Amino acid sequence: MSDHQDTGAPEGIIAPTGMGGAMDLAASEAETLEKTPGGPLGTGPAGKPRSLWSDAWRDLRRNPVFIVSALVILFLVFISLWPSAIASGSPLKCNLSKAQQGSQPGAPFGYDGQGCNVYTRTVYGARTSVTVGVCATLGVAILGSILGGLAGYFGGFWDSILSRITDVFFAIPVVLGGLVLLSVVTSNTVWPVIGFMVLLGWPQISRIARGSVITAKQNDYVQAARALGASNSRMLLRHITPNAVAPVIVVATIALGTYISLEATLSYLGVGLKPPSVSWGIDISAASPYIRNAPHALLWPSGALAVTVLAFIMLGDAVRDALDPKLR
Repeated sequence: MSDHQDTGAPEGIIAPTGMGGAMDLAASEAETLEKTPGGPLGTGPAGKPRSLWSDAWRDLRRNPVFIVSALVILFLVFISLWPSAIASGSPLKCNLSKAQQGSQPGAPFGYDGQGCNVYTRTVYGARTSVTVGVCATLGVAILGSILGGLAGYFGGFWDSILSRITDVFFAIPVVLGGLVLLSVVTSNTVWPVIGFMVLLGWPQISRIARGSVITAKQNDYVQAARALGASNSRMLLRHITPNAVAPVIVVATIALGTYISLEATLSYLGVGLKPPSVSWGIDISAASPYIRNAPHALLWPSGALAVTVLAFIMLGDAVRDALDPKLR
């Protein structure tokens, strides 16, 4: 007769443990373990292993820094596309009789030295900053990733040439380069500023992409694809790029806030965007002489610029933490 008594509990199941022994699991517990999305071995639904991107998205959804920064950025994108939804009137309409006046109905941020509505100009200024930041970041990321990725994959002569070219660009001070190159531009559009940022910004991304591709192409799955006769284009697009793009995304996200700040700096110095364009840098420059009599005209565009840059930097930090397996 067995010493084990039936107590009505489900039949036990023997499961291996990490110490080489065994433990008893109830049938319901074992079934729950098998159905868990994460699973004991980090598998996803239907037993499929979770990818880096799915793990990153799961971590981002639980990160309050990402949620707050993403909400701020979504709001900025919204007012960039539809500024008239929260600001009535034209940012170019000014009334000198109201110059330097404080907050009042219809102008919660007051008026600047030219009698322009500071609230309206601050809202419309977001469009310029977001446009410059996004376009410059896309241009830098695409150009830098292509040049750096190809140099890192093929190496040799082209890698040496690219390294020397990037050294030359790194030696050029960004603000000084902007003063020299943009001082001869007479266009009032954002494209000369975006082109300047792409011209001096791609070397940083190219070095990140180069190092990431060099690391990725040494992995076993790339060597196996090469041994099976995969072409260079297939290895780059299917095997290397998906596993080397994460550092580029992180750096580009953080750099987006930097480009917004750079545009404001160049506009403040008078070589970036010029009136009648609406820009936070232009408004900060115009409000500087009246800082004692009308500090509100300087406070609001400066605060909007600071919040925007901080939001993109926080977003980049959150993405970096989520995509870096060493931080898990």
